[in-house]
Amino acid sequence: MKQTDTHLRYIETAIHIIGWGIVFGFPYLMMNRSGVNLTWGDYLRHGSIVPLTFLIVFYINYLFLIPRYLFGGRTKEYILINIVLIACLAFGSHLWQEYMFRHQPPGRPDKPFHIGPPKWLFLLRDAFSMVLTVGLSTAIRLSKRWAQIEGARREAEKSRTEAELKNLRNQLNPHFLLNTLNNIYALIAFDTDKAQTAVQELSRLLRYVLYENQQKTVTLDKEMDFIRNYIELMRIRLAANVSVETCFDIRPDSRTEIAPLIFISLIENAFKHGISPTEPSFIRIHFSESPGKICCDIQNSYHPKTQTDKSGSGIGLEQVQKRLDLSYPGRYSWKQGVSPDKKEYYSQLTIKTV
Repeated sequence: MKQTDTHLRYIETAIHIIGWGIVFGFPYLMMNRSGVNLTWGDYLRHGSIVPLTFLIVFYINYLFLIPRYLFGGRTKEYILINIVLIACLAFGSHLWQEYMFRHQPPGRPDKPFHIGPPKWLFLLRDAFSMVLTVGLSTAIRLSKRWAQIEGARREAEKSRTEAELKNLRNQLNPHFLLNTLNNIYALIAFDTDKAQTAVQELSRLLRYVLYENQQKTVTLDKEMDFIRNYIELMRIRLAANVSVETCFDIRPDSRTEIAPLIFISLIENAFKHGISPTEPSFIRIHFSESPGKICCDIQNSYHPKTQTDKSGSGIGLEQVQKRLDLSYPGRYSWKQGVSPDKKEYYSQLTIKTV
């Protein structure tokens, strides 16, 4: 960030130098092209005075008046000071030119002045040019201030989004752990050997949840390995009347970046609401990857929880929606619902990764 600011300051300084080089060089070039035999001494005495007044007006406003008065809400004082400044510089520059014309350096013949428009027109022209210089200085300063405010707003929005995402990820850890422990607790009642195996599987899953979940993104192959392990853990407690089908059309070494644990709540929801202890049940999970897109298609039998079953609170799905909105705004499609016969639930999530 500091290197970027330094680079921008160098660019800004270069633009100022080039711009004022053009302003000061233009009168010299035009006077030479008009056939006037102009020396550098003549230019410094006569041709540079007007550009010098523009420079003074510009930087007095740019560095002092605009930040202190205009940005400070003291608009009337800002306008009054500029009127006085422009009047003093306009009259001062013309008095200087009058003095220099009347006191030609030795060795130069006095030349009669060219009779032209009245002097007050030149005075008015220079004053108007200085007003335009004030406007240019104000426009540049306002643009710079707007860019700074917009940059700060984007940075604050980014920090807020990252903080909210981190909070959601931290909420997901206990939610995931609670659901998994509930499954292991139910397993202990009828098969302690499977329960021990489940605890070992859980320890591997928790390592991923605790470490990988702290990153903004993980590679898709790691996320799919985690999901496979989770599904195998859930299989341990399933009865014979439950069918679980999985299909992973994902490259084994896929380096596609994805938000960690973005799919796990969908799979948890399928195991939580798709299994009945008395009726035949099924769960079908299909992941596919195509250039710039990841699809998660889940179908399961629909066995909604009763009002007394607090495990079906739906916190996980609410977190999925929030995380999708924050991580992939405008880059995802999520369709979910229940079939017309109320026997099947479906969830189709598509994420654009680029």
